[in-house]
Amino acid sequence: MNIKNIAVVILNVMFLSATAFADEGNKFGIDHILGIQTPSAVTVSPDGEWVAYVVSRNDEEEDKGYSQIWMTSVDGKTTIPMTASYLNAGSPQWNPDGSSLGFIGTRGKGDDAKSQVWLLDRRGGEAQQYTHVEQGVSGFLWSPDGSKMLLSIKDPEPKELDENGEEVDAPKEKPFVIDRLQFKRDYVGYLDRRRTHLYLHNGDEDPIQITAGDYDNSDPKWSPDGSKIAFVSKREGDPDGNSNSDIWVVTADPDAGEYTPTQITKNKGSDSSPAWSPDGKWIAHITITEPEKLWYATSMLAVIASDGSGKANILTKDYDYMVYRPSFSKDGQSIYFLPDEGGNGPLMSIGVNGGDMTTHTNGEITVRDYDVGQDGTIATIQSSHHIPHDVHVLNDGMANRITTLNDELLDGIELANVERLKVPGWNDEPVESFVYYPPNYDSSKAYPTIFVLHGGPVSQHDTAFDTWGQLYAANGYIAVLPNPHGSTGYGSDFTYSLNRQWGVPDFADVDKIADYLVANGISDDDRLGVGGWSYGGILTNYVITQSGRFKGAVTGASEVNHRANYGHDHYQLQWEIEFGLPWENIDAWEAINPFNNIGKITTPTLVMGGQLDWNVPIQNSEQLYQGLKRLGIDTQLIVYPNEHHGIRRPSFQRDRLERFLGWYDKYVIGQ
Repeated sequence: MNIKNIAVVILNVMFLSATAFADEGNKFGIDHILGIQTPSAVTVSPDGEWVAYVVSRNDEEEDKGYSQIWMTSVDGKTTIPMTASYLNAGSPQWNPDGSSLGFIGTRGKGDDAKSQVWLLDRRGGEAQQYTHVEQGVSGFLWSPDGSKMLLSIKDPEPKELDENGEEVDAPKEKPFVIDRLQFKRDYVGYLDRRRTHLYLHNGDEDPIQITAGDYDNSDPKWSPDGSKIAFVSKREGDPDGNSNSDIWVVTADPDAGEYTPTQITKNKGSDSSPAWSPDGKWIAHITITEPEKLWYATSMLAVIASDGSGKANILTKDYDYMVYRPSFSKDGQSIYFLPDEGGNGPLMSIGVNGGDMTTHTNGEITVRDYDVGQDGTIATIQSSHHIPHDVHVLNDGMANRITTLNDELLDGIELANVERLKVPGWNDEPVESFVYYPPNYDSSKAYPTIFVLHGGPVSQHDTAFDTWGQLYAANGYIAVLPNPHGSTGYGSDFTYSLNRQWGVPDFADVDKIADYLVANGISDDDRLGVGGWSYGGILTNYVITQSGRFKGAVTGASEVNHRANYGHDHYQLQWEIEFGLPWENIDAWEAINPFNNIGKITTPTLVMGGQLDWNVPIQNSEQLYQGLKRLGIDTQLIVYPNEHHGIRRPSFQRDRLERFLGWYDKYVIGQ
């Protein structure tokens, strides 16, 4: 069997003839957005010769999204599929000896569809089911010697028993019985007392449970010698009433009989993302030392002894940027991590004792994921303004792209030129934006302009390929993607300035960016639009209640009446930390409540959201729509059935984008 010949045939299927997605001529359009394939979960094979990853794609005929596992040689010359294109698969992990690849796969339909661990022999053949857990498996990790797995399993639903203790068929629908402080979660629903625990499994016997109690346990990691498991859990008081997660360590001996975890971190804020040093003596992790600052607090890289002795040594205390995803180098002398740094997202590292940092990816790029192989090979998933995410392998300071997932799709398509713009914003502090100029931009003309506001609010527009920015530019707009106060990437003070001031500094930033663009003849003051999703929609609501300069607005999955959301969304703890209890600290809540200023809106506004969204429930969108309708403002309310905070169904994704363009064309350009 010639793998390379097979790979050529497979690639023709994988990259489907991009002409099937082509919009008119060389214009970037909605067809391209729906046709983009996105990689994730990159993992390097033990021999350092292959990289496995997941590719997510839309199937508009089936009106579904699919995820498929592929692998590519590190030289990029050979790419082959590992799972079928019509079945969903994720979380690929190599057996430490490289002989097989484990993954999470779902088979069956409806209530019978449960996620299990499956194994693929690298020599070929069908995947073999490895776990047979009744309620399914949410995650797994190979032990360092490959002899067993660590499984993450949520407690099963209690069985219905008769008076003799015999199992009987449960009714199809039962009432929700709720007694938790945190009682709902988007994409999950109402929460009960079932928790996610860790289990050891050798493939033959029943899994052995090694964590217990009324706590969830997440992000487990094996120690290098396979004797222990580090994991994250909130165990202080009521876990629903605080954000203090810690790193814990428990034995991985299947014959231990008793599994009492040892608390490693004792910081008052959250500690997460444990990563063992190669000698097993240290655990790197992400720490937040100012929990009172909530999501505005800077996440930092720290190291602590794996036996819990001593205090954590914070390595990035003076870096002043959010950091994520730590991983030790194979020689144990440095730690890799991903930061948000001024609109960039590089892969960086720092010595185990701190000191100078090294940037391993250069230029205007954003790294979404990475993996350090056993031989030190580093694979990344990264993107730039003009290339969607692809898998890269780092060699001698260079990132070699080994996949070209969307090259054929975008071949010959003219994309926007993207530039950074920094102007004085709120309190004359600099605020940065990415500005997307239409292809064939004419600097002698002022253009219709759309402000695309990001979610979060603690997030950033970055240097990755942005489909909304490209779409608007392709349709004759300048697209402005600002990083206003509250964004990451510009220092802790810049982020924290939004605390209890939603709509104050960030609206001022948007307004001043618009002033600059209009004053410099770039944007037409009579043709400005604004919109966003999640906090981008929330900020849109502030913008249109404080200014009438925008001719059209789109607000998606947004809030407009904050007190009405308390107890209805899943942010009860975050609301209480930032604003206090809504019946005790009324002034703080109402000071930033855009619902009180709905009567000032003059902007035609499209209101959108998912029917089942419990992150930012549709209730507030309904209230905004009702107010606009009552005032006689041009508006529509679009509710996507059975969708949560993100819109997943391809037909609804297309519908949303078409409505974006239609609304802006009508009210901003005036077509």
